[in-house]
Amino acid sequence: MGKKKTAFVCSDCGAEFARWQGQCSECKAWNTITEFRVPSVKAAPRAGTMAGYAGVVEAKVQTLDEVNLESLPRFSTGFKEFDRVLGGGVVPGSAILIGGEPGAGKSTLLLQTMCLLAESMSTLYVTGEESLQQVAMRAKRLGLPTNKLRTLAETNVESICQLALREKPAIMVIDSIQVMHMSDVQSAPGSVSQVRESAAYLTRFAKQNQVAIIMVGHVTKDGSLAGPKVLEHCIDCSILLEGSSDSRFRTLRGNKNRFGAVNELGVFAMTGQGLKEVSNPSAIFLNRGEEQTPGSLVMVIWEGTRPLLVEVQALVDYSQLANPRRVTVGLEQNRLAMLLAVLHRHGGLQVADQDVFVNVVGGVKVSETSADLALIAALVSSFKNHALERQMVVFGEVGLGGEIRPVPSGQERLREAAKHGFKRAIVPIANKPKDAIEGMEVVAVASLSDALEALF
Repeated sequence: MGKKKTAFVCSDCGAEFARWQGQCSECKAWNTITEFRVPSVKAAPRAGTMAGYAGVVEAKVQTLDEVNLESLPRFSTGFKEFDRVLGGGVVPGSAILIGGEPGAGKSTLLLQTMCLLAESMSTLYVTGEESLQQVAMRAKRLGLPTNKLRTLAETNVESICQLALREKPAIMVIDSIQVMHMSDVQSAPGSVSQVRESAAYLTRFAKQNQVAIIMVGHVTKDGSLAGPKVLEHCIDCSILLEGSSDSRFRTLRGNKNRFGAVNELGVFAMTGQGLKEVSNPSAIFLNRGEEQTPGSLVMVIWEGTRPLLVEVQALVDYSQLANPRRVTVGLEQNRLAMLLAVLHRHGGLQVADQDVFVNVVGGVKVSETSADLALIAALVSSFKNHALERQMVVFGEVGLGGEIRPVPSGQERLREAAKHGFKRAIVPIANKPKDAIEGMEVVAVASLSDALEALF
């Protein structure tokens, strides 16, 4: 037998090194480099063969217009919100990674999806964390049809792929990738090398045999996917199921998608019969009190391919501390600091001695800049103790010079607000619609001073 080679890999970014070192020279992280044995070269088995091979496969060079796309139609998961996040459905041969906190509902969502798909196609649900009895008990509790779903309790990747060749499923679930292992890799399941090699093996199997594979991934304490960074590079689609423990709503967000838009958002509600999709999420996030209070305002953000109406709340109060607090939930804290400086310079409002608290209702995380103007309006409303109009929406980006910049898809945002009964909108002047929107007064502003004058 030849001498087994070893390599050193960073668990954060996946960079390889010839020897161990304390700091990764690629991502600058400390104590993340671990040793693992390099496995023997082994490809995923193909249809028509019952074993892997180490030889070189003859490939055919062809132009893109010669590639047959008709043989790869998408198929629906049975959930419109799930299909939306995937870009319109599941692509045969794709590798999908879904992560989330423990108890978020990953296994429940996939079990519901697989039971629905089993009625019309061949499926295989592979569980490595639970026994088949536990999976059957959950399906019975949820009232799902179980007579056609094929299940397997196994953690060896080679054995799973060999059995999948006989079963020939159109879609397969691996729950979860952190407990899978390969025989040639000399390390414990869940380690960097095991997760990396197992995911790569399953991805090759999916591509070669046109089997869609959904892998469940764990997350770390900071909410990011556990395992090496190359795990997210080798798969086609990475989505995250989020939801707080005190809320029954779950959001499914796409972080990477080779077949659709990223940052697409799907909303589900956790019930006694499993996850139910929410077709109109704006109605949930607009569940406001009867009395309008200062510091509360509705904004229109863009999530993936659709507008979403959410409420932003701000509380500005005199601080007893030498360094006043700046707390944000659902918004970037650095963005808040920048907007407070713009508000002081171009709005004439000084809050250096005030505590500032900002919250986006419903647990929604806002990453785009269209929330700038709404956030400033909520801050001024709280500071002046002046309640804003209840039937008003605000959106727009605020520049460092105090100018109000346009945002994408302004027409669609206004139509969504009008559909929910809003009568007035404060928007950037470049987003002013050419044709009037029925039942809505649109006020276009060019600067922060114009916006504050229109609001107050």
